[in-house]
Amino acid sequence: MEIVFTVLILLLAVALSGLGLSLLPVKLPLPLVQIVIGAVLAWPRLGLHVTFDPELFMLLFIPPLLFADGWRIPKRELYMQRRAILMLALGLVFITVGVLGYFLHAMIPSMPLPVAFALAAVLSPTDAVALTGIAGRNRIPANLMHILEGEALMNDASGLVALKFAIAAALTGVFSLRDATVSFLIIAAGGLVIGAAISWAVTEIPARLLKFSEDDDPAAGVVLTILIPFAAYVVAERVGCSGILAAVSAGMMMNIQSLRDSIPSAVRVRMTSTWTMIEFVFNGMVFILLGLQFPHIIGQALIEAHHDGNAQVGLLFGYVVATVLALYALRFVWVYCLRWVASRGAAKHGIDSAAPGMRTLALTTIGGVRGAVTLAGVLSLPVTLENGAPLEGRDLAIFIASAVILASLMIAVIGLPILMRGTAKIRNPHAAEERMARRRAAQAAIRAIDEEHDELIEQMDEAASARCADSAARVMGMYRQRLEQLGDDEAPRVAAKKGEVIETRLKMAALRAERAELLRLRSAQTINDETLNKLMRELDLSETAIVNRKRGMAAS
Repeated sequence: MEIVFTVLILLLAVALSGLGLSLLPVKLPLPLVQIVIGAVLAWPRLGLHVTFDPELFMLLFIPPLLFADGWRIPKRELYMQRRAILMLALGLVFITVGVLGYFLHAMIPSMPLPVAFALAAVLSPTDAVALTGIAGRNRIPANLMHILEGEALMNDASGLVALKFAIAAALTGVFSLRDATVSFLIIAAGGLVIGAAISWAVTEIPARLLKFSEDDDPAAGVVLTILIPFAAYVVAERVGCSGILAAVSAGMMMNIQSLRDSIPSAVRVRMTSTWTMIEFVFNGMVFILLGLQFPHIIGQALIEAHHDGNAQVGLLFGYVVATVLALYALRFVWVYCLRWVASRGAAKHGIDSAAPGMRTLALTTIGGVRGAVTLAGVLSLPVTLENGAPLEGRDLAIFIASAVILASLMIAVIGLPILMRGTAKIRNPHAAEERMARRRAAQAAIRAIDEEHDELIEQMDEAASARCADSAARVMGMYRQRLEQLGDDEAPRVAAKKGEVIETRLKMAALRAERAELLRLRSAQTINDETLNKLMRELDLSETAIVNRKRGMAAS
């Protein structure tokens, strides 16, 4: 029963964090609020303690979150920025492990070199979820945000692979760079292939078996998609490949497969709403769990250091400050070198490319927020060596990693708004191509209506043909109005937008009246709940379409 109550309390905390955010006088990032809630729940008098099992955490929380990120991230931009992403996700990770590992060992001689490398490995991955929660959407330039998200998707795998070899070196005292390189390539490639294959195989199951049809309840198929990231992660880990990359590639494949014609739009709506809820709940649980761990880890380390004297407490804080400065210095220098090389290459081809601006460099540097994977990785360090002796430096590594996570979050919370001050909120970086796509889609719809009308009237008498022509004119008029609204001429576009606003208000008033009437009929026992729910869902979908269209037109 204790586990059940703990889960219910955590779910309540996630819900309250989302509701309470709007009540705060100062707008704070949701991840920070959730960490604070977790820290409050860890207060001894409340008696809530959750043992952080790294393996269970990695299996339960990481696959669905990475699957959702892989599903959502734009593939075109990911491919366009592939060079920068790979240089950050691979190059920067391995540079960080090497340089920071030696730096930590030199700063803390009592920490063995393999443990220093392991700490550097867990500090190298970044967390895009925390970054999005802190910065908000459409605030950081789109190209930079795509790079940071792509980096966070890929560097979890490279950081954890580096951690694996660091732990092996700590336990056995043996390390081979050649074996590590070959192993990493096999692990990464295998994970990508396994995840994509599992996602493809599941979504290729016959539609009848998955109930992916308009007449059936698609719940079974939607539940099956929830199992895909876990299956990809478990299978990949079982065969010795990267479960993290398997979850990412499964999400990317799911994005492709979900757009097939055999999957109805109603199923896609159900999947989208389900995964939106899962992502919110799991993200919230992750940050609340982080908050639950920090007081115990940091408080215990400070108490033990205080027993050895105040100088030891100051030394601990000095270690954290030096580690944070070293991390950000490495990231800044690496990003500056990458952008400098890119600008030089562009200049050789006769393309004007300005030197990297300090604001962009600073955003990229501070955007490297550390999160849950870092804590899970450092807590997975073995307690003892193979001979039974305790692993020296483990507790200090856990303290430094936890403090660095907090420090990176606080730096981002304070620094990102300052760096973005004076920059207008990005309305829609792809407004031009969205307008073009809407025009093309409307033109295609008009042509299809015209062709379908000609086929329908062939078998109709004069009266039926007239009714068909009226119906076609009404439907076609909607698309012609849309084309006017998306046109280049100012006067017709303004008039069409005003008409759209009036039409939207009328439609919303009609929907509210329908909803009120349905509720009145249910209260009078004229219709039952089943009929009410069916009709209310139709109204909700109609209202959602109107609201989304209104937002889309406002953004463009």
